[in-house]
Amino acid sequence: MDLITLLPFIVLIGAMFLMTRSAKKKQAAAAQMRNDMQPGTGVRTIGGMYATVKEVHDDTVLLEVAPGVHAVYAKNAIGAVLDDAEYNRIVHGDDPELDTDGTVVPDDASSLTGDADAEVAKIDLGKDDAADAETEDATAKDVKGTKDVQDAKGKGKTDGDADSK
Repeated sequence: MDLITLLPFIVLIGAMFLMTRSAKKKQAAAAQMRNDMQPGTGVRTIGGMYATVKEVHDDTVLLEVAPGVHAVYAKNAIGAVLDDAEYNRIVHGDDPELDTDGTVVPDDASSLTGDADAEVAKIDLGKDDAADAETEDATAKDVKGTKDVQDAKGKGKTDGDADSK
């Protein structure tokens, strides 16, 4: 057999080995994270629910999902163990990095455009009288032209009349 014919098979086997190896590392890291859970830590389940660990057993975890509300979950249902700062930021909205000096962000951008009391030049979008007169003349010609066409064909049709030839 030739080495060139075996090369694609060798590459395929190597790729499969690398993929399974990385998947096993991820599974081992997730199992270690679940085993390191302690009561009082915040967790996120694989369903996206945030809760606090109350008790840890062999295969199950007792979670407090709301004050006084407890639920039993399988350890495999824990998606992530969160540190205290991240858990408080997500669940309680606490963020120590935010500037809390009382700065208020405006709801609109009017205060960002300069002096709010300055008079702004208004643009008149209305038509002038000459343009109004031209529009009225053109409309009258269109209506007259429609009447001429109706007179040339005979009496104009009304609703319910059929075309006849």
